[in-house]
Amino acid sequence: MDEIKNPYGTSILVPSVQELAKHKISTVPQRYVHPQQHEDLAISETDLALEIPVIDLQKLLSTQHGNSELSKFHLACKDWGFFQLVNHGVSPSLIEKVKLETKDFFNLPMSEKKKFWQTSQYVEGFGQAFVVSEDQKLDWADIYYMSTLPTHMRLPHLFPNLPLPFRETLELYSEELKNLGNVIIKQMGIALNMDEKEMRELFEIDGIQSMRMNYYPPCPEPEKVIGLTPHSDGGGLTILLQVSEVEGLQIKKDGIWVPVTPLPNAFIVNIGDILEIVTNGIYRSIEHRAVVNSEQERLSIATFYSPRYDTTLGPASSLITKETPPRFKTIKLKEYLQGLFARKLDGKSYIDAMRILTEHRD
Repeated sequence: MDEIKNPYGTSILVPSVQELAKHKISTVPQRYVHPQQHEDLAISETDLALEIPVIDLQKLLSTQHGNSELSKFHLACKDWGFFQLVNHGVSPSLIEKVKLETKDFFNLPMSEKKKFWQTSQYVEGFGQAFVVSEDQKLDWADIYYMSTLPTHMRLPHLFPNLPLPFRETLELYSEELKNLGNVIIKQMGIALNMDEKEMRELFEIDGIQSMRMNYYPPCPEPEKVIGLTPHSDGGGLTILLQVSEVEGLQIKKDGIWVPVTPLPNAFIVNIGDILEIVTNGIYRSIEHRAVVNSEQERLSIATFYSPRYDTTLGPASSLITKETPPRFKTIKLKEYLQGLFARKLDGKSYIDAMRILTEHRD
């Protein structure tokens, strides 16, 4: 049970960036300065013109528009790895409650937040994740990370102790997003002509859900820092809710960074490394990052989906043929998660280590 209670490992404890930013500092401490950032943050007019696809869930599920929207959905997953989802069916009033109460949660006094802080035993709680050494450069952000489903994976001092009404709101939101995630993943299976039960057995039965709430405070030297280090998500599927109307998310498309302008009442959905493995590379996880600014804070909530904890991860058997042999190794999910959380974020380096290297002969 201890293994299941702590599937995500640990992270070195670091100070709160939100508290640091309250002191109205004029220069950024060296530990947050990323030397390569300055030249890498420039966005060209061409990049600004690119936009991630928009998928209408009601059209996707309808008999009238289903086929054309399914083709669009398949191309979004294959060519972009990211899309905005509109008409998703999650109540706008619930989403507004989640946004307001998340802001309130990050604005709790430090004396209250300490009850939810990371410890040396768990990465879950307030802090930062993927910090593996004392000299590692840090992100300009605080996060709150926790397991949400299945309920037996929740740490007793975190989710069950959240202040009301936030706890009840998140309980509803967690269930709504579980249902939405299952719908999206089922549509992926349909688009790929997969054996229908493969996706269902992987994700729907005791699939893991966790949430990462991100708080990016204003920064006096935004060009020197990064809000979230470039990486691809290690899980299966990510559904992102933009809490504040401030841009910051950027995705790497064909070698250039494309800013994402969130649509009102939309979720931003992206493919994680696990789905790239399961789909044998047909759907690809995409590098993304968050940048910050000097004027406004930014908040977001990422909800992650992974298969059930006791499963084995590898390419789906219904997608393997003589022409399309497996491109990734098979590994137990718990071993995969242990490896993921034991290293710092670094592009797509973790999934690259899972690839089966084929020899090319003349």
